[in-house]
Amino acid sequence: MALRYNGYVGVFDSGVGGISVLRQLAATLPAENFVYFGDSANAPYGEKTRDQVARMSRDIVDRLLDEGAKAIVIACNTATSVAAASLRADYAHVPIIGVEPALKPATEQPGVKRILVMATPITLRLDKYQLLAEKWGSGHEVIDAPCPGLAARIEKGDLESPDIYELLEDLVGSYAGAVDAVVLGCTHYPFIARQIREVVGDVPLFDGAYGTALQLQRKLAERGLTTKSSGRGTVEFLSSKPGKDEIELYRSFFESS
Repeated sequence: MALRYNGYVGVFDSGVGGISVLRQLAATLPAENFVYFGDSANAPYGEKTRDQVARMSRDIVDRLLDEGAKAIVIACNTATSVAAASLRADYAHVPIIGVEPALKPATEQPGVKRILVMATPITLRLDKYQLLAEKWGSGHEVIDAPCPGLAARIEKGDLESPDIYELLEDLVGSYAGAVDAVVLGCTHYPFIARQIREVVGDVPLFDGAYGTALQLQRKLAERGLTTKSSGRGTVEFLSSKPGKDEIELYRSFFESS
């Protein structure tokens, strides 16, 4: 399907998770046009192999660039870890911005010593995360909490359902009252921030959306790609999963408070 305009920022994730990043992008750069592609037919990436994630990410970037994207945001921690470096090497003329677990701001928070990092199993296994933890975790206790199945459950919506709390209890309930901060290392997780606090405790939560938005803003300015429009930009949703229901789900996540 040909998109209605050129010069937009393409944003993608395996499903609804990256919409948490999209919301921050649109708030920080309200005049820009955004197209969000959710690869819901293949969600979640965090439970795929590296080769699968690399291939799917490249296919999506190729499509977005072919249809007029001026910049790409990889709104997925797993895809960033697996594919960002090779995509930047092959598309050096295009700003490609990724996300990463917000360990740095968590370690800079006064009084924080024990940090729980919730992420997909593949994100925690990859060298990119291990190097990040080594760089910023010095002087802190960084606790890795693999959360298999959590992103897939969030994809289904109905986030007030008791089974969300049951899953969180199984995954991170043992850390209740025992950590000073939680890093949300998957872009799906901010949508259940309140539920996470109810299980783990009323502690600061950190995600990478704001840092990603600032990086996009910098890269667009550096390359002279910032929109000249003074009006409010548009947001368009696309999905690899056929049917209008998925697009409506994306819109509901984007518009949720």
